[in-house]
Amino acid sequence: MKKLVVLSGAGISAESGISTFRDSGGLWENHRIEDVATPEAWRKNPDVVLEFYNERRKQALSVKPNPAHYSLVELEKYYDVQIITQNVDNLHEVAGSSNVIHLHGELFKSESTKNPELVYDITSWELKKGDLCELGSQLRPHIVWFGEAVPMMDVAIEIAEQADIFVVVGTSLAVYPAAGLVHYVHAYNPIYIIDPAKPDISFRKNMTFIQEKASVGLEKLKNELRIASDA
Repeated sequence: MKKLVVLSGAGISAESGISTFRDSGGLWENHRIEDVATPEAWRKNPDVVLEFYNERRKQALSVKPNPAHYSLVELEKYYDVQIITQNVDNLHEVAGSSNVIHLHGELFKSESTKNPELVYDITSWELKKGDLCELGSQLRPHIVWFGEAVPMMDVAIEIAEQADIFVVVGTSLAVYPAAGLVHYVHAYNPIYIIDPAKPDISFRKNMTFIQEKASVGLEKLKNELRIASDA
């Protein structure tokens, strides 16, 4: 079974009603990124950061996967599908995808501020001040903030190197290091990029651009790849 690797971004979740990372003003839900998504913000005002992510969890619990998520689940019938997502929501998992790597962390998990390897599930929407890890330190959102290393990047690179087919959906390939994963795909293997606005990249011949939103583009690609798997 061929390995199909998918790099997904905010565009796939947007169709479910989850706000994209930044609006035209460079804000995230009316907050400056520096105030809610950096280690400095956490040190300066943890209450604001906790409340911000509590609201994101509330929002995530109110939405459902969309046809784009389900197209990727259906492709597991024909391919070994591995999803590398820049999204922190759990919509891929809720839809039923079996193999999902979260590059930027997971909204429904917390981590110890003393030992980041201690990670815990958040079963509802709220993470509060005074919620402690087993070492007695405050729990923080299990999110990779600006200025922090991306722990799963090496794993993602290894997966990209193994891809027989690589699909990019819902991301403009502008956020690094995730955007650099396309450069690890074997030169002879195809890359499909699904985005209404064609990204300004063309560094190899076997790149196919599908200028559609995620749900429409993945439906088209699913049908094409399903036929190819039967050939």
